Parts: sequence; structure tokens; C-alpha cells
Amino acid sequence: MADNKSVLTVSIVTPDGKVYDDQATMIVVKTKAGELGIMPNHVPLIASLAVDEARVDRGDGNKDEIAINGGFIEFSENVATIVADSAEKQGDIDVSRAESARKRAEERLRKAKEAHDTDTMNRAEVALRRAINRINVANK
Repeated sequence: MADNKSVLTVSIVTPDGKVYDDQATMIVVKTKAGELGIMPNHVPLIASLAVDEARVDRGDGNKDEIAINGGFIEFSENVATIVADSAEKQGDIDVSRAESARKRAEERLRKAKEAHDTDTMNRAEVALRRAINRINVANK
């Protein structure tokens, strides 16, 4: 990589610890307001993240995909820090476990709709989005 002004550091942490830490030329995340691409020397910011993937371009022809399940991104002085509820690197995702979680969430959602249970329905929808996000990232 080139000098420090042309790279940024990307760090992703969860309550369980650090999930990712590397140098990059760009990171793309989905915020509640839409997709956001951050390159070196971007203006400082803090944003709330949606359940989606983070795409990290390491600048050497390699890209990393990380399933992010909500949280925040903070960027300042060429350091992007994501504090996520949970996160998994593409290669660490257990697809069969994610598929099981998807099926459980779909069943909970179906039952909640039948019972007109809005709270359970909302929780099941979030669980379903998280499972689908993990499956999508794993299958890229």
C-alpha cells in the first residue's frame, strides 16, 4: 500500500471482540440513509448502520465482505471503526446455521402474523433480515 494519506484503517468490533482489522483504500457500508462509500481523507462522520454487508477494498485486488448486523460507523483521521451488534467475515459464516436461523425466523414470523402479535413479528423480521444477510454474504 501507499503512504498513510492514501489508505484507511478499518476496524470492526462487536461485544464479543474484534472481528476485522486491516488497511483499505475504500469501505462501503449501508447506513439507515443509504449506501455510503468512504475513501481516505473523507470528512469525519458517525452514522447508524443497517443490517447489510460491509465491503472492504484492500487496494491490492482483494476485497473482504463482512456481514454487519446493525451498529454504528465512526470515521475520523483515516480510521473507520464499526461497532456492530454482531458481525461475521464471509469465510467464517456457517451457512447451514444461517439457513436454520432463516427457517426459524420465517416460522416465528408466520405464527406472529396469525396471532397479530406485532412485537414478536418485528423481532422475527429483524432475525430474518440478519439470517438473510449472513446467507447473502456467505454465498458471494
